[in-house]
Amino acid sequence: MSRPSSSHESPSLLPCVNTGTASAKPISSDNVTGYAQPASRENSTMPSAAELEQTLQRLMRRVSMLVQAEKCVFLLHDRERGELVARPPALGFSRDQLRSLRLSTEQGVAAKAFAQGEAIVISDAQSLDENDRRWVKNLDARNLIAYPLVLERRDEQERVVDKIAVGVFLVLNKRGKAPFAPEDLKLLSVMARQVTAVIADAQVYLQLTEEKEQLQATLQSLGSGVLMVESTGHISLLNPTATALLQMGDEEGIGQKYDEVIGQEEVKKLLHDALRNGKEGQIEIEVQIPGYHDPKIYNAHTALVRGEKSGVPTVMGVAAIFNDITAIRNVERMKTAFVSTVSHELRTPLTSIKGFISTLLQDTEGYFDQETRVEFYQIIDTECDRLRRLIDDLLNVSRIESGRALQMNWSEFDPLSIIEKVLQAQRSYTDRHTFILDSDGQVPLLQGDADKFDQILTNLVSNAIKYSSGGEIRIEVNCDEIHLKMAISDQGIGIPKDKLPRIFEKFERVDNRDTRQAGGTGIGLFLVKHLVELHEGSVSVESEVGKGTTFRVVLPLQNAKAIEEMANI
Repeated sequence: MSRPSSSHESPSLLPCVNTGTASAKPISSDNVTGYAQPASRENSTMPSAAELEQTLQRLMRRVSMLVQAEKCVFLLHDRERGELVARPPALGFSRDQLRSLRLSTEQGVAAKAFAQGEAIVISDAQSLDENDRRWVKNLDARNLIAYPLVLERRDEQERVVDKIAVGVFLVLNKRGKAPFAPEDLKLLSVMARQVTAVIADAQVYLQLTEEKEQLQATLQSLGSGVLMVESTGHISLLNPTATALLQMGDEEGIGQKYDEVIGQEEVKKLLHDALRNGKEGQIEIEVQIPGYHDPKIYNAHTALVRGEKSGVPTVMGVAAIFNDITAIRNVERMKTAFVSTVSHELRTPLTSIKGFISTLLQDTEGYFDQETRVEFYQIIDTECDRLRRLIDDLLNVSRIESGRALQMNWSEFDPLSIIEKVLQAQRSYTDRHTFILDSDGQVPLLQGDADKFDQILTNLVSNAIKYSSGGEIRIEVNCDEIHLKMAISDQGIGIPKDKLPRIFEKFERVDNRDTRQAGGTGIGLFLVKHLVELHEGSVSVESEVGKGTTFRVVLPLQNAKAIEEMANI
């Protein structure tokens, strides 16, 4: 049955077609192999799209001349739509006729020829059923031949072992008043074999073209660099990432000798060892790429491309892959710095504790009065708390990294009392800061984990102390109907804008002279974010270099998890 015309133009080359039966295979470069094709195709190069189309045009003109047909057209199977679709080239058809010619595979002459794999000759188009007469009338057809286009796969003894239908060759209107004769059918059978072979070539060409385009698009978008060098030393494949990191210009690259256009001596040696000595290897290179402030670190490794030449195994070339490992190396450096920092952070309170205990032990004569001893004990107690908090932080990070959920001890508590306790504890660590607690009135009870709430505040306040040389540290607390809102502000060094998106990542610290002097493990803000999210809250940061930083924490006053757990106690 004819279908409404499509809005798109028919392509100039036959598209990929599908088979007409459930068991049939779509045509590809794999399943076309072995199907009946011209003898000249073997050991020949794949023809271009233009050559394939020209061949089909020549075959169509030859068919028209031999059988004296006024019109010829290919109908190829569109499996998705279940239609036989007209495709160029065609003879005797207008563009509109060709665009609108779409026939159902469920019924009609063309469908029957396609499904049965047998040619159908119609001497009088008026004898067709109503549906066929409609599209035949639109094409001004008097008589016709619907010849199935079938690929045949043969074994070594030239026996047909498989068939695959790809469409129908429609030949219409024998010149003069006579209908198509049996001799015409014989001629058409010979020509159809050649047509199917060309179509097979077209499908392979299209598939290879599509695969090439997909490969090219993939290579273009890869973050890794890809370089392929032939055994002659000429570059055969190169993507933009490799071009950038190897610092080659637009006019350098494919077709050039690698040792003439690649500047990095270590890369040239790597390729030389692979090509000349058959030795695969890998190296790390550091490259300053334009547009990036810091150098990039790449891992480069080579793999030999092996094949056969005249039946003899040989090395066809070498592939080099460049993977960006900058982030990995940065994390490794941060972990190394973290271990060193943690060692220092652990040693500092231990040194203080040991010093005061040694002093007290040596005071056998009672030199220190009771007030001094109490002061020493308070310092020891404070340092022990500091050490405990650090160990708790480390254990919590370890649990998070191992995928173990942190245990929440849900309860109702007064957040202001914990804030005041945290501020009181932090005053012992500084005499350069003034702590201000600003609340808009009575703050209701908060449902959460009191210890982890303490940990959130302690990390944020201690962070404010570390990254400010003095001044005010202000904690603003206010509530709406459903949220507790806190803002912890300092007058410190601030955080650069490019660092803000990563400030809550593990081991991330603002790297300057002041921060190195300040100390810290680089895990405090990571924990803050995690603990806030465990309370189903959010944390954000605002900062201006040289003026200070504000962390904002929003927590729900009521928590469904807390209510459920407290109800089960």
